[in-house]
Amino acid sequence: MAMTNGFAMYTGENNSNFDKLIQDYATLVKRIAHHLKGRLPASVQVDDLIQSGMIGLIEAARKYEPSKGASFETYAGIRIRGSMLDEIRKGDWAPRSVHRNSRRISDAIRFIESTTGRDAQDQEVADALEMTMDEYHHHLQDGAGSRLFSFEELLDQPGEREGELINPDQTSPLEGISSEKFKDHLADAISKLPEREQLVLALYYDEELNLKEIGAVLEVSESRVSQIHSQAALRLRSRLSDWTDTPAE
Repeated sequence: MAMTNGFAMYTGENNSNFDKLIQDYATLVKRIAHHLKGRLPASVQVDDLIQSGMIGLIEAARKYEPSKGASFETYAGIRIRGSMLDEIRKGDWAPRSVHRNSRRISDAIRFIESTTGRDAQDQEVADALEMTMDEYHHHLQDGAGSRLFSFEELLDQPGEREGELINPDQTSPLEGISSEKFKDHLADAISKLPEREQLVLALYYDEELNLKEIGAVLEVSESRVSQIHSQAALRLRSRLSDWTDTPAE
């Protein structure tokens, strides 16, 4: 049976079919886990990602409704990835000081750009924070791991859950409008990023290259790619502060 076409409902009442579904899509969990692992610090273990992803797969198998129009593989992929991201966020490895420094950088970028009407430059941000360039890049690097999912977090605003996007009954029409407006603002903000930051985001999210591969394309170190990515995320957050602001850490 092809799992992505003519999908028959698998429930706990049909254990053999349910078990077969889990077995057939376990490779999807592993593929997503290894893909995410390439974007995360060494402290995150691929086995932990797989474990949380299997929970997402089980939830997908129980909740999938063919009438919603999406294939099971598409639906399961969203649930699996969302489950992994939830687990990563719950086990946030970044100290509170990292989050505070990230917020300070974002605030400095917003102030400079609102004052000058152009992209804030690295040196300007460092000067505004009374840091040397080395200190500034060090803070970007510190925050890189915790910011790798900034783009996904922005896409989740306001109040959307990745694993629930397929079911339109779970959000109100007004929430849908708000979400679409936000995504329009996000797309516009991305199009106005400095060229190199746009390129890093495109290679990372559209082409799905890891940081090392992007470094090879740009002929810079992997750590520099992390810094560029982190700065792009913080710049986006500063430009979308009306949508994304949360209480300070």
